[in-house]
Amino acid sequence: MSATVISVKPVVLSAPGRGTELAVRVNAPVTGTGLPVIVFSHGYGWSMDGYAPLVDHWAANGFVVVQPTHLDSRRFGIPAEDPRTPDIWRIRVDDLRWVLDGLDEVEAAVPGLRGRVDHERVAVAGHSWGAQSASTLLGARVLDANGEPGEDLSDPRVRAGVLLAVTGLGDQLSPFAAEHFPFMRPSFAAMTTPALVVAGDNDHSHLSTRGPDWFTDAYTHSPGEKSLLTVFGGEHSLGGIVGHEVAETTDENPARVAMIQRVTCAYLRSALDLDDTAWKGALAALDQDPAALGAVRGK
Repeated sequence: MSATVISVKPVVLSAPGRGTELAVRVNAPVTGTGLPVIVFSHGYGWSMDGYAPLVDHWAANGFVVVQPTHLDSRRFGIPAEDPRTPDIWRIRVDDLRWVLDGLDEVEAAVPGLRGRVDHERVAVAGHSWGAQSASTLLGARVLDANGEPGEDLSDPRVRAGVLLAVTGLGDQLSPFAAEHFPFMRPSFAAMTTPALVVAGDNDHSHLSTRGPDWFTDAYTHSPGEKSLLTVFGGEHSLGGIVGHEVAETTDENPARVAMIQRVTCAYLRSALDLDDTAWKGALAALDQDPAALGAVRGK
């Protein structure tokens, strides 16, 4: 049964040197204790107000979901010549870490939440650029111009991740992406934290010269315990996870979104040791459904 949810925004967290306050939205169940945490990183241009189909579902199923608004959000309109622009990819990662640092402040800001959050059960999730941001806390690194891995930004407080439409390796970027997004050169070789990678098999990106399999690289090229959910017919918005009736969704499909809701929730409950049957049940349901909208494989 889904729980009643309280939503509070903005909660302003300490973010020294950022130049713009770090505001987050918090969605949490109004009842329950030992609540696990999901820190969610939005895609390019979005904000803490996006992704209601996922965030609402997770919160209604027992998670505290914290959504920062990153500096690339359209609501800021930061110009290309802003000195922070080349480092926004890194500041995004800092945003997620500041949320982890500020969980006590998050609890205090939400009526009735104090003392009900389990700080030992933390996951990160993200979509598109947000998935790359989240992946760095799982152990992914950004390669420099010489192909050498950059700084290790992984965070031991994070126990699992969900990476939705995460950008792939940078060796086959389109000329546009290579020019404008030089940070889009991830290495997943050290991404050891367990994660579920979600990729649409019809997600053709102008950022890469490869096809939809580009979005499976985080699964293919990372070590350790990983799962891959292939979303049949899914394009970059994966049926509409960014919001209801959002203009940029090119593959509107509520049933596809519902499947992603169920599978991601079951994965996180299993990965955070909350329920040892949820993930097995979700996999069995997909396997037994002749009209399944996705398939999972693991390693």
